[in-house]
Amino acid sequence: MGRFKEKKSTGMPKISTASLPDIVFILLCFFMVSTTMRETTLIVKIRLPNATEVQKLERKSLVSFIYVGQPIKGMYGTESRIQLNDQFATVEDIQSFIATEREARDEADRRFLTTSIKADRDTRMGIVSDIKQELRKAGAFKINYSSRKTARLK
Repeated sequence: MGRFKEKKSTGMPKISTASLPDIVFILLCFFMVSTTMRETTLIVKIRLPNATEVQKLERKSLVSFIYVGQPIKGMYGTESRIQLNDQFATVEDIQSFIATEREARDEADRRFLTTSIKADRDTRMGIVSDIKQELRKAGAFKINYSSRKTARLK
């Protein structure tokens, strides 16, 4: 008769790495879905004013932003400047900005386009009035002023 060798126990079994690619793929999908990319880089200081009666925008994809404030880098001066997308602009550039924003949208969504003015709390009202006049000339009548919500005083 033949002799059988007894198996020696090797301790802990090896960990299976067959599901490792699945776990990595799930983590990758999670971070892709939950991460948002910043569309514009701010080159002006924005400290939003306080407001008590605030409403949230429903469709943020239909909002074009105009930033107004002091330049972050001191070499551009201390007066309030207008930022459209990632560059400084003048009041005269607003009409062409609105035209390009309209062209980038679908035909059905163009009438719902909202222009949001994010102005620093120390910005003078003169530049905001000039922006509003240019928006009227461009036919952009839906204007939103961005602000921070504060508690209502009783």
